[in-house]
Amino acid sequence: MQARTAPGALDRCADRMFDLRQITPLRTARLTLRLPRESDLEAMLAFGASPRSALVGGTSDRFANWRGLLANLGHWVLRGYGYWSVDLRDSDAFVGRVGVIFHDGWPAPELAWHLFDGAEGQGLATEAALAARADYHTRISPVPLISLIDPANTRSQAVARRLGAAPDGSFDQSADPAEVWRHPVAGGAT
Repeated sequence: MQARTAPGALDRCADRMFDLRQITPLRTARLTLRLPRESDLEAMLAFGASPRSALVGGTSDRFANWRGLLANLGHWVLRGYGYWSVDLRDSDAFVGRVGVIFHDGWPAPELAWHLFDGAEGQGLATEAALAARADYHTRISPVPLISLIDPANTRSQAVARRLGAAPDGSFDQSADPAEVWRHPVAGGAT
């Protein structure tokens, strides 16, 4: 994988703080993607304690989930993007998190997703990821995104394929090696 690129080289948001009141929710046919809120914590805890979390970093305790919620809000403030909380439009049920993140040491901004128990297998991850990716490319940068996927996570690989991403090497992030899946650039070409 290529060397880490400084955040300022990838998006026009570096060294700028964002007013989260200016971030409006995204709406798709079935979903609302909104900024995270404190009430999301309980569902995050349930996911973090479930076997579903094994392929996206592993189980996590209450404090780790709290730090994750705060880190995500900080990511939004610093970069103007992050994980959206995904709600079903017809019930407002919080069903997962999808968005673009760019952690220090990552090779590029990452489009990532995880759905909670009962929300998988309905195309919701693809629907939400398409909306999050389009928002990133419209508001932030046309730079191609990646997804870092555990080699054993065949369901996420299937989502990546539906999004038009293709395998493009590997990335070792501490003890969790991942496959790099490169998404098409804004406008469609890979």
